[in-house]
Amino acid sequence: VQGIGYENSSRSHFRAMDIWHTCEPNEIATEGWLAKVVRELDPEGTNPLTGVSFGRGLPRAMAAPGVTATSVDNLDNYGLMNGVEVAQQRQQDLEIFKRMYTPAVGTGLVMDYLSQTGQGVLTGADLLKAAPARYTSTVQYADNPIARALRDVVRVHTAGLGTRVFYTQHGGYDHHAQEVPTHARLLGELSGGLTAFMQDLREHAAADNVTVLVFTEFGRRIKDNGSGTDHGSGGGALLVGDRVAGGLYAEYPSLAPADWLYGEDLEHTIDFRGIYGTLLEQWLGLDSVPIVGGAYEQIQPFKPTASQSYRGTT
Repeated sequence: VQGIGYENSSRSHFRAMDIWHTCEPNEIATEGWLAKVVRELDPEGTNPLTGVSFGRGLPRAMAAPGVTATSVDNLDNYGLMNGVEVAQQRQQDLEIFKRMYTPAVGTGLVMDYLSQTGQGVLTGADLLKAAPARYTSTVQYADNPIARALRDVVRVHTAGLGTRVFYTQHGGYDHHAQEVPTHARLLGELSGGLTAFMQDLREHAAADNVTVLVFTEFGRRIKDNGSGTDHGSGGGALLVGDRVAGGLYAEYPSLAPADWLYGEDLEHTIDFRGIYGTLLEQWLGLDSVPIVGGAYEQIQPFKPTASQSYRGTT
């Protein structure tokens, strides 16, 4: 997806991530967009594993008062930890979440969220202990964080625990220096991890109902600042899956200097909320307007199907 972004793009890491995670560029929001998805998919909140994040701390996108999403740092360790150890790690994750988001949304909202979701997440952690034992595969993953996280996604997805939304992250892309070698290495890790991930899903006959969205909160500037580039506006995103019709979507930003944003940046050509909306409506069968906060231009990335929606996993 080319030229993805939004009007008046923020240059701040924290604020930009907050915008992408809540779909609210004009004010500080209290609900993550994926938390709203979890609420729609499981309105009674009966399954604490409807949404699962792999990594330390819960991402802002999956946080909202009254919505339970489970955060897992190391799936293998969960199978070996006793109840006290799981509770201790969960407490550490909650402390990370509190430190990250209290400055943005206030202590009251953060503590309300933590009190409402803590026990449900511990229940989800107990359920996750079963996933590693149910998984076998001939696919070899590289030994790096994104590959390990994607392998964990497959293990939980194929365990039949009812998870519909997965989240993980791959850090290190803030290339203010040494961009050429670092970017190549990171994209190699990402590509290798996604390749193994799709092979693994196919081996388990589970690839037809999974779509992956890869996004970043920034593009990069047109001109370098030595050996790197600063935060930019118009960027790129990836949709990956066997149901995705490969190709380029949306318009590539103009490279003509007269069209540069602020004289140094690519202008976005499609709002990121339209890409979220594409997944919500065309893949999950949900109304995107209340989740992303409006109706935005969508793309048509999925192969034709007899049904209107795949109602799959993202």
